[in-house]
Amino acid sequence: MPAPRAPAQLAFALCMITFAVNLQAPLYTVYAELSGKGASATAVAFSAYVLGVIPVLLLLGGLADRVGRRPLILVALGLSILATSLMLAAPGLETLGLARLLLGIGTALASATGTAYMGELMQNADTSRATNWVTASTSLGFGLGAAMTSLCLLHAPTLTPDSFYLQVVLAGLALVLVWRLPDQRQNSRSPWLRLPCYPSGSLPYGVAILLAWACVGLVSALLPAILKEHGLSRWSGFSTFCVISCGVLFQPLARRMPSGTATLLGLAVLPCSYALLAWGADNGHLLAVLIGAIAASSACYGFIYLGGLSAVTHLAGEQKSRASAGFFLLAYIGFSLPVILTGLLIENIGTAASLLVFGLTLLAGCLVTSLALLHRNRAAPVTLAPIK
Repeated sequence: MPAPRAPAQLAFALCMITFAVNLQAPLYTVYAELSGKGASATAVAFSAYVLGVIPVLLLLGGLADRVGRRPLILVALGLSILATSLMLAAPGLETLGLARLLLGIGTALASATGTAYMGELMQNADTSRATNWVTASTSLGFGLGAAMTSLCLLHAPTLTPDSFYLQVVLAGLALVLVWRLPDQRQNSRSPWLRLPCYPSGSLPYGVAILLAWACVGLVSALLPAILKEHGLSRWSGFSTFCVISCGVLFQPLARRMPSGTATLLGLAVLPCSYALLAWGADNGHLLAVLIGAIAASSACYGFIYLGGLSAVTHLAGEQKSRASAGFFLLAYIGFSLPVILTGLLIENIGTAASLLVFGLTLLAGCLVTSLALLHRNRAAPVTLAPIK
């Protein structure tokens, strides 16, 4: 029987895995300068994370059922420690690309089994409760790492801030805690390959999360260099924290809405919040950046994230795991490809024009996706209950 503290121990481990992902974000500009590179190279190094995530999502969906859940969490923790240790040993843009590749693999392994493992440790009493624990712990982790590094840099600028050492120590503690957790192998004959799928009517929700996470990727990868032009680069970790972790504050409200309504609300909020964020970044107004990031987070990790995922799993029937993989595949494409393209634009046409192009594309995408969702609901209405 799982110990009463087991769910909290797993939540701590998941937080430490995601804590490492954006730990280096406030230093992206410094790494690029050390390597003599620009915004496009920074975006490519940042997007190496997705190169680690996607193969695991595509090819290893059945791995947890074959080897158990605990080994995947242990490997993910080990990869997070290795990635951070590499940045301590040889800080630079090339090392950043390798570290983010390792972090992508680790995050995908944890994502593949985290919710199911949490449900087992909670003795499957309430699947929505397990999902809420995982969503909250990972959302906090993704933002806290960047915020902690910014705090350390404000105190003492360095290539190896104390937040890096903190992650290694805390992830090591999480390794010990997870090692003692019970595990249950589900089906040793489960197929390794589970390709993602897109049930009828689910594609607009996938496009919505693609647009939302494109905004998150831009804030995480490119905003530090933009803020540096105004002497604010050391505050960029707080913008990453706001655009990711503050979404947790809006999740209770999102759960009280029908999933389609939540997604449409997120699509309405996203371009408006981006406009405020981009204006603040281009003009050096930190408060506008932070408020815009919090507003964007309400869509990216609140309304669109929960609403879209709930709708997709509802439409998937018996193919929930494959449909979820398809949803996250589009999310991570949004997290990477638009960031690389925007980085190239910044180097060729300048910051202000590039932010405007991204914003107009985002606005057009949100409008088209909203119209597609409204048209679909009129043509083939589906009653989607409030998110649990």
